[in-house]
Amino acid sequence: MEVQRSIGSQQTNSSSMCESTQRSCEPRRKRVDERSAPSEMARIITDPVTGKCYCRGKVLGKGGFAKCYEMTDLSTSKVYAAKIIPHARVSKPHQREKIDREIELHRLLHHKHIVHFYHHFEDKENIYILLEYCSRKSLAHILKARKVLTEPEVRYYLRQIVSGLKYLHEQEILHRDLKLGNFFVSESMELKVGDFGLAAKLEPAGNRRKTICGTPNYLSPEVLNKQGHGCESDIWALGCVMYTMLLGRPPFETTNLKETYRCIREARYSLPSSLSPQAKQLIASLLAKIPEDRPNLEHILRHDFFTQGFSPERLPASCCHSAPDFHISSPAKSFFKKAAAALFGGKRDKVKYYETLNKLTKEEEEIYKLQHDLERTVISQQQSKKISENGSLLPPSAESPVALATESQSPTTRDTIRLIVRGSLGSCSSSSECLEDNTTGSVAETVASVLRGCLENMPKADDIPQGSTSCSLQWVTKWVDYSNKYGFGYQLSDHTVGVLFNNGTHMSLLPDRKTIHYYAELGQCSVFPTCEVPEHFVGQVTVLKYFSHYMEENLMDGGDLGSMTDAHMPRLYLLQWLKSDRALMMLFNDGTFQVNFYHDHTKIILCCQRDEYMLTYINEERVSKTFKLSSLLTSGCPTDLRERMVYSLNMLLQRCS
Repeated sequence: MEVQRSIGSQQTNSSSMCESTQRSCEPRRKRVDERSAPSEMARIITDPVTGKCYCRGKVLGKGGFAKCYEMTDLSTSKVYAAKIIPHARVSKPHQREKIDREIELHRLLHHKHIVHFYHHFEDKENIYILLEYCSRKSLAHILKARKVLTEPEVRYYLRQIVSGLKYLHEQEILHRDLKLGNFFVSESMELKVGDFGLAAKLEPAGNRRKTICGTPNYLSPEVLNKQGHGCESDIWALGCVMYTMLLGRPPFETTNLKETYRCIREARYSLPSSLSPQAKQLIASLLAKIPEDRPNLEHILRHDFFTQGFSPERLPASCCHSAPDFHISSPAKSFFKKAAAALFGGKRDKVKYYETLNKLTKEEEEIYKLQHDLERTVISQQQSKKISENGSLLPPSAESPVALATESQSPTTRDTIRLIVRGSLGSCSSSSECLEDNTTGSVAETVASVLRGCLENMPKADDIPQGSTSCSLQWVTKWVDYSNKYGFGYQLSDHTVGVLFNNGTHMSLLPDRKTIHYYAELGQCSVFPTCEVPEHFVGQVTVLKYFSHYMEENLMDGGDLGSMTDAHMPRLYLLQWLKSDRALMMLFNDGTFQVNFYHDHTKIILCCQRDEYMLTYINEERVSKTFKLSSLLTSGCPTDLRERMVYSLNMLLQRCS
């Protein structure tokens, strides 16, 4: 088996491998090739067929057969990345066949995340392949400068790699050499998959060539075991790429190639605690030892790593050499500014906004851009974080840690709970101010009294009591905190979408998506159809619709609890919400009280049904149980549920301290 350099399109690549019968002959042959290569290449190169002249510029990278140069078309000034392969390097038939196969395969590929093939020609000395020029070089260069990348950056790059790879696999093409050096980055920071020197057509399992081919650190167990290369082998390499970006080294890298291969065959590698749980889970699935256990490309993008983390739409060029600051504005921001002008601006702002309303259909097409201006969050997987000025995520403050009442304390003890942000119906809300009316306080006090009465009289128990029969319960399945600009949005289990705006008003979009309920304060409801929105509500309705689309498209439900809502029940709308370092609390007009805990994704929902209070607990696995509060009073509950109830009560008591 010989070790060869794969053709590096625009960079210096690490060694790739292909089988051969004589391992030791390669260095000797390489020296012969170098002697027979011309000593100096011409600066001006002419295509003998078209007569076009090109100026050869600086070296971009080197590979086994080729060097890659910057090359400029003198007639158009267009810059290409040109692979230049001396005929002397591919003098043997199988070597020339390899180059011809790469050209034939690459020239048919057309995708935004694949390096574009423009043209090829040859003269007496060389073969020239003109490719899309990527001025930011490759991910290998970026990682060399950065050492490690942040998770949002990794999501950004992986999405584009998966997009390009999905296209290749749909064309029944295997790349077979996925690595950081083969992912090129354009001027606009778009990623392009390149270097198809080892690419091959996908063959049925029984007919696959058993050639060991690829870069040693990225080879899959089945390729090493000579079982052939399939789509799953590219997926494995993707896992190695993800690991390398996050940790700065490949997962199976050792000082000894034999040991590296042993680790690969056993799928033995370490996952440091510095990685998020979602990143660990995705890497583990991509690096599954058995090929069939690895996720396909569709499933990869639906993994929690992507759905529950902030993913930027664009990266600034500064990311090539320094960690990014995600306080960048998104294209959706200008639209929100217009909406804000209609909501809170002067007469001129409003006129300008209403003149653009006929363009809202086009704006709707931009809905996915919201994910870069809103906190991407799933109710069941929320992390303890704050929203920054433009909606990206900031780490929570370390000051004023949350203290939970212990068994020795009274459940009414009001421990220190630092509230991060809050909002109330009928008041102007901000992180530093909470003006609440008497009616909201009355609802909160009733709920607090019920919860406190249960905790003070409930016995200790080791097991959760038997669940009660199901009740007609509405609960929050999804939510988005964008209160730094507009408000707090949520979706109920019956698919009603509500927004409690920062100006203290509330809007609900009903499940029929045709009716809107507007509340200026508790109990005062205005109803109007979405097709006839009063002029002064247009801005808020637009933001409400955007919240609705965003949650529908990007967030998943947080539990197995279905919707059994009675159509004749009063409409539920949010009175107050609070966030602490540990949990989110939501209080509704009918006294429904829900608390979501970030660290283990559990939830508590307290509601009154037919004059009897019910408590629903959704555990870490999203499995729910509903109890009559009276049954908890007699049978008790385990310490973990009790502690959550105590914390919920303390949040309620201190909501406006």
